Amino acid sequence: MVLDHRSAFRASVLLACVIMCGNVLCPVAAYLYSNRYAGDQVFRITPSNDEEVRVLKKILGHMKVDFWQPNSATLICQNATVDVHVKRNDTRGLHARLKQEHIDYRVFISNLQKEIEKQTGYRSSRKRRSESQYDYEVYHSLEEIQSWMFEMNRTHTDLVDMFSIGKSYEGKPLYVLQIGKRSRHQKKAVWIDCGVHAREWIGPAFCQWFVKEAINSYHYDSVMRRLLNQLNFYVMPVFNVDGYDFSWTTDRFWRKTRSKNHKFHCRGVDANRNWKVKWCEEGASSHPCDDTYCGPFPESEPEVKAVAKFLRKYKKRVKAYISIHAYAQMLLYPYSYKYATIPNFHCVESAAHNAVTALYSAYGVRYRYGPASTTLYVSSGSSIDWAYRNGIPYAFAFELRDTGHFGFLLPESLISPTCTETTRAVKAIASGLLKKCETDRDKFPYI
Repeated sequence: MVLDHRSAFRASVLLACVIMCGNVLCPVAAYLYSNRYAGDQVFRITPSNDEEVRVLKKILGHMKVDFWQPNSATLICQNATVDVHVKRNDTRGLHARLKQEHIDYRVFISNLQKEIEKQTGYRSSRKRRSESQYDYEVYHSLEEIQSWMFEMNRTHTDLVDMFSIGKSYEGKPLYVLQIGKRSRHQKKAVWIDCGVHAREWIGPAFCQWFVKEAINSYHYDSVMRRLLNQLNFYVMPVFNVDGYDFSWTTDRFWRKTRSKNHKFHCRGVDANRNWKVKWCEEGASSHPCDDTYCGPFPESEPEVKAVAKFLRKYKKRVKAYISIHAYAQMLLYPYSYKYATIPNFHCVESAAHNAVTALYSAYGVRYRYGPASTTLYVSSGSSIDWAYRNGIPYAFAFELRDTGHFGFLLPESLISPTCTETTRAVKAIASGLLKKCETDRDKFPYI
């Protein structure tokens, strides 16, 4: 029997529904990335001397690899691990070269596609309709995060205020939540941003977790109640909104902002190397195709410019700047761009020690802490140096779990412990702001 037009239309709608329902049952990673990482591997390489460093830089310099740790070949040094994501067509060649040069290495992710699918799992039952149903132990899309922010603002008017500080390159609003008890008096403030680098999904997960914990524990946690009564927390769950959105739908390992450079086909800037203090010197790149590209000029990225403008406006009030990253299990403070001791070293070092001690008390996870230049590596244009030089006396960057076993693919099962311990660390830093720490004001007059 020949179908009439109405029957044909109903049949096509039914077929579309079947296809859509079938897609819901597929792992989201497989649906989004279409096996683009199948067979890709992540190598962990450890050069043991200067000659091996030189050879490794040469080998990787002739390949198109994605540096996970450190951020570029220029930062490779002896006895420090190098984690690189290698495309499947290049893995055999890299195995051969490393064996030939007798450089120590191992493969800790043998099939990147499978790890992505394992990490993200099945999402068809994800809770997202309201705050009471919101699941803080899964990674959320930008749309879900922003809907959650509106809901928190709507349902907690006594503790939450939501506002935009500008727009991204693609015109998306840059939302911030102010968390704290309303007061007629100006309160000290703590800035927390997450998701500067798009692929570091644990960052936005932490910012959401922290807001949830702050609000939910206000009535029974005396420490949190005191903090929210005396401080405001400016929390930016997703700094790099365009990049995060892109990493969610198109490229899981996108790092940069979504900006356009007409001269090159490469797009994007490393937002954490776009700040004015020693912009684009050591540890950054002036080439648009590099992951550590610092941009055409300082604060060229609308996201960086918006945050910088906000912090300049409220710099007399903001006493701590905290930027959340992954991965390495470190707590870093200035300077990043040079080997030197900050004037209020004693106060900042004490705050860092208290923070990692509080973090350790949760699950026994150890964090290294110290100046970014000596604890990690020298890098120019970083936000903690900028915040410090602009009068914010406590400037920290967290590198959350882990130390490389999962790398940027931290499983959702580890969201809860990671965020729980990091919340303790942030509470310790904030609590320190309510106490006095004597500093030489002649050396550091703008505290």
